[in-house]
Amino acid sequence: MSKLNIDQQTIYQLFSDKKSDFLIPDYQRPYAWGDTECQTLWDDIFAFAFPDDDCDKFKKDDEYFLGPIVTYKNNGKQEIIDGQQRLTTLMLLLRAFYTKFLNMQDKNSVSIRNSIAKCIWKADEFDNLIEDELKIDSQVSTDDDKEEFLYILRHGDAQKSFKSRYANVFRFFQAKIEDFIGRYPAYCAYLPARIMYNCILLPIEAETQDTALRIFSTLNDRGLPLSDSDIFKAQFYKIFTAKGEKDSFIEKWKDLESLCEKIFHPISGTPMDELFTRYMYYERAKMGIKSSTTEALRKFYERDGYALLKTDGVFENLITLAYFWNDVANQNNERFSEDILRKLFVLNYAPNGMWTYFVSVYFMHNKDEEGMLDDEAFITFLDKITAFIWAYAVTNPGVNALRTPVYAEMVNVVNGVPVEFADYRFDLVTVRNVMTNFGYYNARPITKAMLTWWAYSMPDQPLYSLETPLEIEHIYARNRNEKEHSLTDARNVELLGNKALLEKKINIRASDYRFEDKKSFYKGFINKRGQKKEGTQIVELLKLADTKTDFTETDIKTRNEAIISTFLDFLRENGLER
Repeated sequence: MSKLNIDQQTIYQLFSDKKSDFLIPDYQRPYAWGDTECQTLWDDIFAFAFPDDDCDKFKKDDEYFLGPIVTYKNNGKQEIIDGQQRLTTLMLLLRAFYTKFLNMQDKNSVSIRNSIAKCIWKADEFDNLIEDELKIDSQVSTDDDKEEFLYILRHGDAQKSFKSRYANVFRFFQAKIEDFIGRYPAYCAYLPARIMYNCILLPIEAETQDTALRIFSTLNDRGLPLSDSDIFKAQFYKIFTAKGEKDSFIEKWKDLESLCEKIFHPISGTPMDELFTRYMYYERAKMGIKSSTTEALRKFYERDGYALLKTDGVFENLITLAYFWNDVANQNNERFSEDILRKLFVLNYAPNGMWTYFVSVYFMHNKDEEGMLDDEAFITFLDKITAFIWAYAVTNPGVNALRTPVYAEMVNVVNGVPVEFADYRFDLVTVRNVMTNFGYYNARPITKAMLTWWAYSMPDQPLYSLETPLEIEHIYARNRNEKEHSLTDARNVELLGNKALLEKKINIRASDYRFEDKKSFYKGFINKRGQKKEGTQIVELLKLADTKTDFTETDIKTRNEAIISTFLDFLRENGLER
């Protein structure tokens, strides 16, 4: 087990220690504190140091806990894993005090100034300060402003041209200190003294980066946690720096990060983590891994000292994959045909996210030199995986169940073997029975998935934007049977045959009406104010509105049978019948 050094210390004890040499590593995020966070910190420490605005109410043994600082020893430096924002802010605060006290000659002010200096600068063996060597350094690869931070610490001056968060925070504290000294001129040395000698940090020094990261994950309950992609960024940064391509890499990483934030919205992890996850399945398939147990993202990439990330072309592959998904998200008709966009729209409503990994593997293996796919082959692939995933979701509920057949087919894809799901084809009689008796409640993702597939089984169904909010409409209103008791089986109101996709705004208006009244909402109408209310683009609902005066239990059953039978035909057409 890795050893930990944990020792509660005052700010002065931690910062002034000759061994203190903090490094903000390249994989950390840029400094993010602003006025709000700094105001909170200032208010808290002032209320602690001057209780009820009274300097004399302070008790010399009082302590104020500021939080942990998690580090690990790396080439003689204390690499900061957690506490970067806090540590940076405290350094700027102390430097602002030092600058203000520079010309003060009273005994207390001189003493405080000398103590602060020991927190900011390193010293030689005779305890003489080395003013070119700071106690903290930043190597954050995507932070263009880190040089301003180091300049401010060295010179105590945020020049007018400085626009960084560091400069803003330094100026913020300068203004606060100026106001404080104006209000408490006789006690001006007491506040920095109580900050340094009575505010407590908990430095936790781990033996390894992995241990430090685990501690960080356990402790961190606020702010932005350090992501797996932050660690990967550091590896790429080292690789491209060694090639003399550091600046180019930084720009590309920033662009990639910005792109991913627009297109990926994962439930957990960052958008960049999602990109690395989708790419992982491609590399995993190339390794021939079919196991349904998936390694954690960082564990996968850190194998053999991050050997995969050091492989030529991997970073470029990530960029290519991101742009593919950007075109999917933007429904780019220059890359994709209308038919493909329709099929991708349906997959966007899949009952789980496994399809995104599967499509990523397919794209990475089959793209040509220009990053394009063969339309006909891609359509065949999309149809097959849609049919399989939908049927499997009904007959084998749970995303984990899908891993075994899909992971095996991912390996087939990278080996040039057609996707067949040969060992997992369906007995259509069984599928029919399951689908007939399945509870298609609105909360189940497969319900909306089936209705989306059904809507786009109509060849004239227009393509919606992925941004369009669509809900589930009960054509025969749910509360209608409570009033009329016109259904022989009340459960029929929840059959697929009674449900359809409908734009949210129309669904809100139409939800509780009888069908004869719903028709006007489906088709659009002019309200009493003369305003035109647009109808739905769901082709099937428009046809029902044109051809039916009512929607009855018989209609529900007939339509339900049509959906199930058409889906079974879809399975058969895609070679998925056992």
